[in-house]
Amino acid sequence: MRASLAGCRMSVGALLNGLLVSVVAALLWKYSKLSEHAASLEEELHLTRQSQELSEGRIDYHAALLALQEHGTRMVCTGKMHTDRICRFDYLCYCSEAEEFVFFYSNSSVMLPNLGPRRFQPALLDLSSVEDHNTQYFNFLELPAGALKFMPKPVFVPDVTLIMNRFNPDNLMHVFHDDLLPAFYTMKQYLDLDDEARLVFMEGWGEGPYFDLYRLLSGKQPLLKEQLKNFGKLMCFTKSYVGLSKMTTWYQYGFVQPQGPKANILVSGNEVRQFAKIMMERMNITGQEDTAKEGDGTEEEQEKGKREDYIVVFSRSTTRLILNEAELIMALAQEFQMRVLTVSLEEQSFASIVQVISGASMLFSMHGAQLVTALFLPRGAAVVELFPYAVNPEQYTPYKTLASLPGMDLQYVSWRNSMEENTVTHPDRPWDQGGIVHLEKEEQERIQVSKDVPRHLCCRNPEWLYRIYQDTLVDIPSLLEVLKEGLKTRPSVKKNKAASTVHPGRVREPQCQTSVQATNEAKLTVSWQIPWNLKFLKVREVKYEVWIQEQGENTYMPYILPQLNYTFSENIKPFTTYLVWVRCIFNKSLLGPFADVLMCRT
Repeated sequence: MRASLAGCRMSVGALLNGLLVSVVAALLWKYSKLSEHAASLEEELHLTRQSQELSEGRIDYHAALLALQEHGTRMVCTGKMHTDRICRFDYLCYCSEAEEFVFFYSNSSVMLPNLGPRRFQPALLDLSSVEDHNTQYFNFLELPAGALKFMPKPVFVPDVTLIMNRFNPDNLMHVFHDDLLPAFYTMKQYLDLDDEARLVFMEGWGEGPYFDLYRLLSGKQPLLKEQLKNFGKLMCFTKSYVGLSKMTTWYQYGFVQPQGPKANILVSGNEVRQFAKIMMERMNITGQEDTAKEGDGTEEEQEKGKREDYIVVFSRSTTRLILNEAELIMALAQEFQMRVLTVSLEEQSFASIVQVISGASMLFSMHGAQLVTALFLPRGAAVVELFPYAVNPEQYTPYKTLASLPGMDLQYVSWRNSMEENTVTHPDRPWDQGGIVHLEKEEQERIQVSKDVPRHLCCRNPEWLYRIYQDTLVDIPSLLEVLKEGLKTRPSVKKNKAASTVHPGRVREPQCQTSVQATNEAKLTVSWQIPWNLKFLKVREVKYEVWIQEQGENTYMPYILPQLNYTFSENIKPFTTYLVWVRCIFNKSLLGPFADVLMCRT
């Protein structure tokens, strides 16, 4: 009996001990879970704060993470080829350790176009507006959304972002032509890429000397690739656009063929001037064209508003010097009876230079990137580009092409030093500043006696670099002679009206009538009404183009006619079907669309 009682007491004690251990274990497990949850919340709060640092807006971190895990990344692109493609992504991520963009797959992911392995031939798209350059290609690697469990927790970027490459942020021509203009009009292309969008530069350069110009595109500070590491190992852009429009570029730099204007230029001076105007507004510069508009204010106010005629000369302090700059300035002032101002990128702020150029009558400079500032010149101004000895102006025309865009309304003149004795070369400088001492002696001698740099590809041709970095003593008489010939009249400094680029619409109510005169003779009469927009326009000259093609033939007969109807008999055969197209032409060169084809049976 006692043994039974003792055994019972031991059983109760063991039971109580077991219960106590279970309760303690449960409490410890609960505490552990609470600690884990608290740590998770703390981490989530920290990551949310990191996201908040990128944007003034708030982000629900848990909802963003859930969306990424369940729906993955989504991509829809425009453009048929990598050279003209821009893609919009939801939840495109970037791994800063691997320096790779990541597309997370889930059952809800979207990828249009879904190119499969063709995505790597050679890339999904170009990150820069410089077409098909192998250092500018964009692609991503793919992971299942489930892999997020094993990766660092992502930091989400709540801003709408434009992800791109700057091509060469140290060079002013590249800054404007390759980056600012394309980014500006890419942002105009998509409504949510507004002034509060975030620009992300992935090429790896530092800020560079012109970073303030990039800041003008958005109210938010641009992000550099190097800075992305500061926000975490995995960054996910909630909404991003990748790539740049190439529609605004007018020049190719000679990577495949010698440099020159693009074969198919899609931008006009009107778009360039609109961009320049907005950039000036963001720099708090009032264009002098706007200070005195014709017909505004009293006669006295208009007189005050008239701007003074003056010439601007770009002064360089290190390379491509004008050795007789003071003499040149005096000669220009005397010849044109204008004040002459000098500007220098090395010594002045960019905004102050633009302020001066925006009211100039002429802009003089040695060939160089600073000449892209011609896009700020008023209409009617002249661009005068000076070239060193042995450098052919016809082979290097980025600024001539800019000045010649329809709607820029600028005059362009080039002068070339033809006197070898008026040049100073620098063979002992580094190769990228024109030095040639690193070359074989025979090659050095060949370059030094050459009188014309042959056409070449970009970018390290030693003969081109040797010659373009020369200093030049400008021959004043020959320069003035070139100016007299190139500027037959003194450039107008009045605000010219933009050239009309209004195209005619379709001709209305086209119709045809036929008649057979004999077994081998027939007539075809075609008539139409004027385009609808013609009655609202003041057009100097209106003509009509008519194409007639015998059905089944490959050739057609074109006619230019001044009237709204015409009877054709030459080469018109009886019992034959003809296809007829009609369109309008304004002022000799502005073509309208063809009206629907007519099928006319004689």
